[in-house]
Amino acid sequence: MAVGGAARTGAHAIVGDMSSAGQLADLVAPERLRLLRRVEFEHMVNQGLFRDERIELLRGQLVEMSPQHPPHAGTIQRLNTLLAPPLAGRAEVRIQLPLAVSDDSLPEPDVAVVSPGDYRRAHPTTALLVIEVAETSLNKDRAVKAALYAAAGVPEYWIVDLPGASVDVYVAPVQGRYTRRTAARSGDVLRPVALGDLDVRVADFLG
Repeated sequence: MAVGGAARTGAHAIVGDMSSAGQLADLVAPERLRLLRRVEFEHMVNQGLFRDERIELLRGQLVEMSPQHPPHAGTIQRLNTLLAPPLAGRAEVRIQLPLAVSDDSLPEPDVAVVSPGDYRRAHPTTALLVIEVAETSLNKDRAVKAALYAAAGVPEYWIVDLPGASVDVYVAPVQGRYTRRTAARSGDVLRPVALGDLDVRVADFLG
């Protein structure tokens, strides 16, 4: 009986060891994981796969996106209302649409302000400003997406931390990382570095 219990415990331990891509990569070495390329992912989407799923491609892996609760959705709506009218004619505000930042990643940021253009044939590859609204996705937005956006040359990246009632502002990307980070709160005014004289009051979208 004890032997059987130990065997079951060992089996569970092995399954647990494969719970992350990094751990699985160690277990299959020297063989390598076969990650998805962006063009492959886009082809799969065009063929109708993932039609009923909210996923994005990050570092070659499919990542489920968090459910949209009212505070999350309402904050995105406020940001769109604040940004779109003053930027009309000089930039475009894209809401939860793909951003082709690299060959292995196709995130769908909550808000991306991009240069004017015809994006019917291809997604934009960078942005003037990217904003992620986070309820439960802070780790992903800080550790994974910040590096992706910095490497893509996005000059400014905001993470709206709903539980913390603050905004992380990342600027000055250098060699795939942002070199400066500040925090803004309700009484502050943000002026995106690539959008000229646009002032955005934090209180207007983060009540």
